[in-house]
Amino acid sequence: MITTLAAATDVGNPLLNIAIFVAFVVITMTIVIRASRTTKKASDFYTGGGQFSGPQNGFAIAGDYLSAASFLGIAGAIAVYGYDGFLYSVGFLVAWLVALLLVAELLRNTGRFTMADVLSFRLKQRPVRMAAALSTLVVSLFYLLAQMAGAGGLVALLLNIDGKAGQAIVVAVVGVLMIVYVLVGGMKGTTYVQMVKAVLLVAGAGVMFFLVLFAVRGNFSQLLADAQATVAGSTNEAIAGRDILAPGAKYGISSMSKLDFISLGIALVLGTAGLPHVLMRFYTVPTAKEARRSVTWAIGLIGAFYLFTLVLGYGAAKMVGPDVILAAPGKENAAAPLLAFELGGTIFLAIISAVAFATILAVVAGLAITASASFAHDIYASVIKRGNASEESQVRVSRITVVVIGLVSIVLGILAMGQNIAFLVALAFAVAASANLPTLLYSLFWKKFNTTGALFSIYGGLISCLLLIVFSPAVSGKPSSMFPTADFDFFPLANPGIVSIPLAFVLGIVGTYLGRGKAEDPAKQAEMEVRSLTGVGVEKAVSH
Repeated sequence: MITTLAAATDVGNPLLNIAIFVAFVVITMTIVIRASRTTKKASDFYTGGGQFSGPQNGFAIAGDYLSAASFLGIAGAIAVYGYDGFLYSVGFLVAWLVALLLVAELLRNTGRFTMADVLSFRLKQRPVRMAAALSTLVVSLFYLLAQMAGAGGLVALLLNIDGKAGQAIVVAVVGVLMIVYVLVGGMKGTTYVQMVKAVLLVAGAGVMFFLVLFAVRGNFSQLLADAQATVAGSTNEAIAGRDILAPGAKYGISSMSKLDFISLGIALVLGTAGLPHVLMRFYTVPTAKEARRSVTWAIGLIGAFYLFTLVLGYGAAKMVGPDVILAAPGKENAAAPLLAFELGGTIFLAIISAVAFATILAVVAGLAITASASFAHDIYASVIKRGNASEESQVRVSRITVVVIGLVSIVLGILAMGQNIAFLVALAFAVAASANLPTLLYSLFWKKFNTTGALFSIYGGLISCLLLIVFSPAVSGKPSSMFPTADFDFFPLANPGIVSIPLAFVLGIVGTYLGRGKAEDPAKQAEMEVRSLTGVGVEKAVSH
């Protein structure tokens, strides 16, 4: 247990932490500026010109996917809840099999820039693109909200900032940096930053993994026993006596919490294949074969990282303790930085925290460029301008959108401070799995699927998921809610996936049969089937 952290706020040297933060920002900004010199066309800005290899894109996907939730949120969840916290790692990793088997190659063969390219390929362009773009914006904002909340807690811990106002300033700084990264570098610059960040994150977590095992002489069973003993001796009545080696610490107290766990699992496993910022990465490679290689590399990196989180979480429970973790700014999200401080002191804490900060910056930049590309390419160019917008105007609108999204995410991030960011990301996964995945699968695999079915599925999944989140304990009714003093949580589950995801699949079927009198073009359906399965004609991917 850390004894030098009486209030869990005096951690490390703030000046050293700032220096390493600044060094990282300078290095990555140099990379982004160099990349911006080759960003000439819309395809360069949106997808890096499709010039990245499979391994390069695999590192970038890992950088995009391993967010602050993975590093800060999951480690904290394991430290406080043990077995139940590790379920996040399992869900996030298994989800990649769905993306690999059902989506990656077919998506790369069919589209050009965004997920809406695929959804609207054989359907009516304007209404489907509008629906897909709105869904993309909502998912991106939920994900951004989680990253911003993580940034506030992390930097507040490291700079000894106590109070909401100071954390709000930190969130605003991260938002401004995100805007600059995307405006200057586009997808090329963002991809290079994500590759650097993936290497740093996996390497940093690997070093901490080995240091924790070294501290217990490689005896993992002893680590688990010590972690359990520390938690059992907690002075916090809600934690004392908790069994973090068995299921139930978070999702086993009642039948409703068990149902909440099932809902969480469904959202995590199905959500990845519907995340727009992950799907967009498949367009940054030149061929479907490279898209498959991307996912293979990503699974290897992501799998290794999530194995590390198990040791990091229990290591934090043993060496830091839940009392100190929950007393720190950022609460559970502070577990990994506090563990780094215990393992290697001030300098190691600064390095690991800079890696966590890099994680947040890289992910928010990827989310921002996905959301802005979707608005510019799908809403502005295809809906407002009816396919008559120039590439220059699309890029200009995309840059303006980045600024707007950055400002909105700053406000939402300030509202979400103090929440566990793994939990917040799980909500983004629920929205993605509800609004995007059913429509994507139906478009790729169901010949009778039509525009009415797509609109029913997207809007039905999106609206139902958002309503259930708003009226859930995640937003009000509990001390850990976003608005703890309010109470309008009539939906009992914190994650709505168990209701909204099946509902979206059903609505897709209902809408298809209601709209069966409005037949779609069978030739476009046949062309999509051939292209998605073989890649023939992919060089003429839709641009309208």
